[in-house]
Amino acid sequence: MADRDLQSIVDELAERLRRSVAIDDPAIRLLAASRHFGDEDALRVGSVLNRAVEPRIVDHVLAHGISHWSAPGIVDVEGAAPRLCAPIRRDGMLLGYLWLIDENGAFTDRETTAARDAAATAGAVLLPRLLLHERAKARQEGILRELVSGDPAVRAQAVDDLRAEQLFGAESSHFTVLAVQSRAAAVPREVVFEAAVEEGVRAVTDDVALMAANRSRAWILLGQRRPPARALVDAVTERITTRFRRLGEETARPVFGLGGTVTALGDVVTSYREAVLAARAALLLPGIGSPARWGELGPYELLLKLPPADLLGASPVPALAAVERADTHDVLLTTLTAFFDHGGNIQRTADALRVHRATLYQRLKRIEQITGCSLDSGDDRLMLHLGLKLRVLAAAYRDQPDR
Repeated sequence: MADRDLQSIVDELAERLRRSVAIDDPAIRLLAASRHFGDEDALRVGSVLNRAVEPRIVDHVLAHGISHWSAPGIVDVEGAAPRLCAPIRRDGMLLGYLWLIDENGAFTDRETTAARDAAATAGAVLLPRLLLHERAKARQEGILRELVSGDPAVRAQAVDDLRAEQLFGAESSHFTVLAVQSRAAAVPREVVFEAAVEEGVRAVTDDVALMAANRSRAWILLGQRRPPARALVDAVTERITTRFRRLGEETARPVFGLGGTVTALGDVVTSYREAVLAARAALLLPGIGSPARWGELGPYELLLKLPPADLLGASPVPALAAVERADTHDVLLTTLTAFFDHGGNIQRTADALRVHRATLYQRLKRIEQITGCSLDSGDDRLMLHLGLKLRVLAAAYRDQPDR
């Protein structure tokens, strides 16, 4: 049925009760609203003008548990008139909410019954729309998953399908993948994860953003006229993180990885693989920050490409193991790490460690004696530096074996 059918339900109920009536979707975004009868408040006016209300008010409203209601009830909103909320359900699915306003929260049995009946009628309108939406969403997600398949023929077909769907206009010439992963060992509720990622997608208003998600991982494909600005990426990640917190999944807060930008749909798989590895870096190595951006991860971009089993097998570097055995106070390995992190600069390393240059030279000499390596040798330096990075990644993998 068309949108005007939903509007007619709202208008007919409003005229019959002589009250303002509105219908929202499950995220409290306005779908239809009647004319006002002098009972409107600032919240209703803002909802009509903006087609939504402020996130803090949404949180307050949802905190009443209305998503689980099966019958109409009263919702008190700070700074606004009380509302009668009639949940709109069909075949057990929550499709939205029908609202009446009264400054005293005084609704008669007749009004409550009328709201409940109108909500049932609205459910018959919204269910086909939901099914169509979900079918289109599933179709898009299926194409996206094929777009990053390991089979070149499957990827080529996905490119053709995306063009046939006309999801990207001619101006979309830059494609970038943002990967999202749950930080917690216990994955969040699936509905929470998808709702949070969808909230992030809504931050992209001037270009195209498509998403594919499962219970603990998701990715967003940005199709734009130019590579995504940092401000846009930050807006998307902030909205997703905030949504997680508002939905009560603070311990499952997400991390993000941004792949490089490509200029052809057929190359999206490259950006996808980079984004997934960058997200893994953000998960395993919190010091890197989130979003972790491919191209800014240094040697970890090489090491993360190793299968975890191979990385764990390569991590026990004999020279570093010898230092560890002799380094009872963890001074030498800390010194060597700082030395490499500061590019081998003696003064900056000494300052970072808060030791005298002479003390630093003594420690480095001791490391050379234990390992048999020379810190003047490029090959020895490379081996020791990569060995330290391998140790860090291996420790992180052991702490989170399921990642």
